[in-house]
Amino acid sequence: MAQRRLKHILQELTPLPESVGTLKLGNITYEVPAALTPSRLPRSKDLLDINDAVNRDNLHFLLQKHLLGQDVFLVSQPGPYARRLALTFASLINAEYEYIALHRDVGETELKQIRKGGNLIYVDSPAVSAVKHGRLLILEGIEKAERGIMPVLNNLLENREMNLDDGTHIIHPQRYAQLEASNSISVGGGHNFVPAHKNFRVIAIAAPVPPYPGYPLDPPFRSRFQSRFVDPVGSLTALRVAALQSTPLNSLYTKLRDLILSTQLASESRHALEAISHSSLPPFPQTALVKLGGLIAAFPPPATGLTSSQLARLLLTIHPSLVYASFQAWALLSRQTEEAGLGALESPSMSQDEDIGLMGYRVSDIKRLDETSAEVTFAHSGAPPVVLRVPAGTKTLRPFPFAGDLEFYPTRRFLGLLTCFMQAHALGWDISLIPPAIPSTASTSTSTLVKVFGQVLGYEQEVIHMYKELGGRELVMRRKIQDGGATTWEPSPLIEGAWAGQLVHLSGLDVIGSTAGSVARLIQDREIELWENKRILAEGELSLTHPSFRIISTASKSLPLKDWLRDEHANMFFPIPSQPMSREEELDILLATGCPRPIVESLLSFAEKYRQSMSDDNVLKNRKLGTRSLVRIARRLARFPQDDDLHAIISRSLLAEFLPTVEKINLDTLLAEVKIEPKPPLLNADPVVKEKALIFSASKPLADDTFQVSIPMFKPSQDVDGVVSHVPHMDHFYDNSLQSGLMRDLAIDLELLGEHVVLLGNQGVGKNKIVDRLCQLLRRPREYIQLHRDTTVNQLMFTTSLEAGILQYTDSPLLRAITYGRVIIIDEADKAPEHVVAIFRSLAGQGELTLSDGRRVRPVRERESDIVVHPNFRLVLLANRPGYRECSIVWPFALASHTRTAFLGNHFLQVLGENFSAHSVNNPDQASERMLLQQLAPEVDEDTILRLVGAFHDLRHGYDTGVLNYPYSLRGETEANIKRVSELINLIRHMRAYPQDSLGDALRNIFDFDIYKPETIDKLDEILEHHGLQVPHLGLDAARKATKKKIKDIEFEPSKTDLGQPKEGKHDDKEHSGGNTYAGGTGGRDTAGMGGRGGYKRLWKGGDIKQVPEALKDNVPNHIKEKAREMAREELKRRLEELDMSFSEAKAYGTILTATQAHMLSLYNLLEHLAAKEEERVWLKRQTDGELDDTRLTEGLTGEATVYKRRGMEKPELGRPQIKPKRIRFIFDLSGSMYRFQYDGRLQRSMETAVMLMETFEKLSKKEKYTWDIYGHSGEAPDIPLVLLDKPPTELRDRCKVVEKMYMIPQYAFAGDYTVEAIEKGVTEVAKYDAGRGFRVGNTADIPTVLRSILSTMVDR
Repeated sequence: MAQRRLKHILQELTPLPESVGTLKLGNITYEVPAALTPSRLPRSKDLLDINDAVNRDNLHFLLQKHLLGQDVFLVSQPGPYARRLALTFASLINAEYEYIALHRDVGETELKQIRKGGNLIYVDSPAVSAVKHGRLLILEGIEKAERGIMPVLNNLLENREMNLDDGTHIIHPQRYAQLEASNSISVGGGHNFVPAHKNFRVIAIAAPVPPYPGYPLDPPFRSRFQSRFVDPVGSLTALRVAALQSTPLNSLYTKLRDLILSTQLASESRHALEAISHSSLPPFPQTALVKLGGLIAAFPPPATGLTSSQLARLLLTIHPSLVYASFQAWALLSRQTEEAGLGALESPSMSQDEDIGLMGYRVSDIKRLDETSAEVTFAHSGAPPVVLRVPAGTKTLRPFPFAGDLEFYPTRRFLGLLTCFMQAHALGWDISLIPPAIPSTASTSTSTLVKVFGQVLGYEQEVIHMYKELGGRELVMRRKIQDGGATTWEPSPLIEGAWAGQLVHLSGLDVIGSTAGSVARLIQDREIELWENKRILAEGELSLTHPSFRIISTASKSLPLKDWLRDEHANMFFPIPSQPMSREEELDILLATGCPRPIVESLLSFAEKYRQSMSDDNVLKNRKLGTRSLVRIARRLARFPQDDDLHAIISRSLLAEFLPTVEKINLDTLLAEVKIEPKPPLLNADPVVKEKALIFSASKPLADDTFQVSIPMFKPSQDVDGVVSHVPHMDHFYDNSLQSGLMRDLAIDLELLGEHVVLLGNQGVGKNKIVDRLCQLLRRPREYIQLHRDTTVNQLMFTTSLEAGILQYTDSPLLRAITYGRVIIIDEADKAPEHVVAIFRSLAGQGELTLSDGRRVRPVRERESDIVVHPNFRLVLLANRPGYRECSIVWPFALASHTRTAFLGNHFLQVLGENFSAHSVNNPDQASERMLLQQLAPEVDEDTILRLVGAFHDLRHGYDTGVLNYPYSLRGETEANIKRVSELINLIRHMRAYPQDSLGDALRNIFDFDIYKPETIDKLDEILEHHGLQVPHLGLDAARKATKKKIKDIEFEPSKTDLGQPKEGKHDDKEHSGGNTYAGGTGGRDTAGMGGRGGYKRLWKGGDIKQVPEALKDNVPNHIKEKAREMAREELKRRLEELDMSFSEAKAYGTILTATQAHMLSLYNLLEHLAAKEEERVWLKRQTDGELDDTRLTEGLTGEATVYKRRGMEKPELGRPQIKPKRIRFIFDLSGSMYRFQYDGRLQRSMETAVMLMETFEKLSKKEKYTWDIYGHSGEAPDIPLVLLDKPPTELRDRCKVVEKMYMIPQYAFAGDYTVEAIEKGVTEVAKYDAGRGFRVGNTADIPTVLRSILSTMVDR
């Protein structure tokens, strides 16, 4: 009792916070208390104007809820308005606040308590600090947090209760008072209860889902709040621009403002908060008016107005998603600008006679003012110059205008983009350079622009390379282990840059998805929360953001723009659409390499045609041809003019050998159009080491001239340890012309041109050994890493171990190669995740990496801890052939083409970009392979070797064309157990060692893998027999060779032409011509047959078809035609009702099934792989069980539980479409012509294709991944159902009925054509279905690549 009385007295003596004034807002009066911790008060320079009507109304609502003790949920479009509204409210009532930015990596520790140091001290999170001290808690990005995270706060929000990790318990203040009153809690009694402060409030902020991407609200979490919809129109106007208060009403700003607001209202009037239609003009981002107003105020437009292209670039800047918007959206916007008196919009691309700086300005002068600022002059041809003071770095400014010997070309395009950068910088915005939406263009000078921009303003530059594993917390801070094993926090490079006033380049920001939003507050307000309740502010006496600090973000170009260029990104940055080089600029760059002008002209002409041929559909199959690739080609031609086969060099650069056949033909056509013709391949001699050089000799066929390439040997003094221990060694290597030429090309790229290379080919073709052989000849040390699907970025950098409580890092082979200047082979590069492959892109392109332990890889040393890239360092990436493998199946429309099925790797070539010189590795030609085998086994008969080489060449060709499913590639062992060569070598070694064994016995060593694939065995037997190799011991059946009689129409003039009533006719086994008695004849009348007239159905019993003249067919009376139609309909109805499966039908169906089994396997593998790809398992981080995650071992030292990883299904990125079943409709031609002309096999192929489809879909393990149906069309109707959407034929009898229907319907169908209507109806039906993606199949041009790869190349038997 005494203790309780003492505590009560102390509370009475504690003075209440004094009032600093009285706030009157509408009809509410509020006494504003003084702050107990002034450092936690809002100090933002971007608070909202409280005199604005929209802001005042929102603030009034917040004050109402605050006085009622209720938490608020602000539903707002992405942008800074809602956050600034909450901070303005906190400033208005003088309330301290805490802030949490939610993202996909936020866990329970970020919402409760975080451990620190070796003593395991708990530090309260902002949420716990807010509830203990009565502060306002702002939670932004609710829609980004995973659904399992927010329930952590449910009890805190509803009951003001939470159990903390340090053993204390937050309870409701009233409950705490009750416990005190009942003497359950005593002063100094060691209890663990902490009262929630009565002034604790929460303001949550989220974008509505839909229309914006994110997770829907959890109902229990939602019920804790009072909601407030933030009007998008109000927020657009309330983010005020003070400089525009006196803007004339007829100004450019007023007209564009009205356009922006009307676009917002129009989008709402149609869909409200429903999904925004992609076919309409999307609403402008929340900061559009702020940017527009700032631009017009600082850079007044000329009196003559903006040109149409200048206006287009201005609109793309404030609304960057227009870059990938539909043509209809752009046309709608153009019409609106025209109606507003601004003129129609043209393409925003650069014209040669104008500057592309915003509003038509260009930078004319830059000079230093003081240590942290510079003066920039912007000139304009039609307006007075603008002089602005801008932040600058502390280094010496690079002279501007540029003069002297430059490492880049200061073209009008480049200076225009630099002007855009400078304009955004002058307005105080961070910059985002948006790549072109066109799949393939010339260079946009991204890296050069960023570097030069920093240099002319004297900035110290920091590059941070993004990768997918990077979490939101790692962007801001990272744990560091001190010498004693204790942990502490240290700032990330981004935060260090903010303190030091650096220019920070966020390279590849698109790959981290919505996690980028975790630093939105730093970008927009220059404020962010740090560790242990520290905070960076824009103004004040605490930790401040340097006024010169700027961020430039660039994209990896490995993701479509629509996947990441959304409102959130547009609001964070000042977007600047990039501009590719013009032809003239590219021409100057290529001529500077020393390459002859005629070759450069041809090269550029081809590049332009090639880029124009690229589309979103084939960009994944064709390699891009950018300026960097052209420069690489030009440098090589300038260095070795005698090796002038431009056709071969371009084909190698584009990996033409691996292109699908159609794309390969298109490529050859483009080359021929610019008169780049193929030349005979060079004859390459074996490489020879002479003195201090490796010599490669080559000659042209039928020519006497020979040229040599001399590659200097590696100097042992440059890497003594590496030469001793890391030079590859092999006892046997059988040289041939093809591989010698490849080694020469690799040596030129690696040693003379300083390029990094990527080597592609089928598995087992000897990629490793060719590189090892080259390194052996050059005495070049090399390192080796093999990647796999679970490879992480950290594993590429170092291995981690825990010794005596202290984490130890051991440099990986990659870091050793970088440090000592070695060649490193990255094997199976295409198997690694794409974000891991992206690391090599930045390393090869810029020589830069940022390690998770704080160190950096840089071309030159800028800091003491930097790892400098050795000039001898080279990357050699090895990967399987890209993307597709060719198949051979004929589509029933008899329009054959070749495509490729997916290979089991990622699209890593698109991720790598053009930073690597690409080479392909092929199997040796037959002559080289024959020579190699004769060297290996001289005892084996030469004729046998010749036949075996030919047979295996055909086997590999069978794999390339899809007939066989195994490449029979170069894989095996020599006597030294070192060199991997072909299975054919293993066969020859067996024949040499055991000559008493038959050839069949030896071949079984290779072909027994296929014993349960009879169609493969048949094909193998056919190929071997073709080469005169009889192998009865393989147990193969005799090869069956089906022949088809090609029947020609024979015109027949009947002696009698009178018509009776349509009838069936008599049946016999004889051939009949003319007459009207027997069924199955040709050229007759009235009866069922072929080539005649007046009958009600077609019936063919074999033999030549005698065709009556068309005039006689047309001269059939209408009443007879109608009678025939009626009889056909009745007969068809009766036959369909009676259809059942008999023995003969089962036998017929089995015949069709056997004919399609080989292709059925290919289709099954493809569809099964597509389904499996969607369910591919990945490493899930921040788990409480599983394997230790080496990236979170430091957190493990502090006692955190979520330091494990385990395999599981990857969660889709926010905004990515949900994986739904693929909707497919197959449409078959069942018109009368299919029966009439069936002698060419078209109807048979259609039935075989239908059987292949039905049987394959029935065998799939993931049937739910596909929803499909089959329809036909004839002269009678456009939609004849064969297989219904919800009733797949699960029984063999049902599938047989489908085939019977396909055979009978053409037999009874009358003339007519519903092809177009059938396709239109199919497209409409597929579009109605709510699926992940619809496959609309009308003809081969409409079939998506993945299915066309099977259906378009079925072998014509």
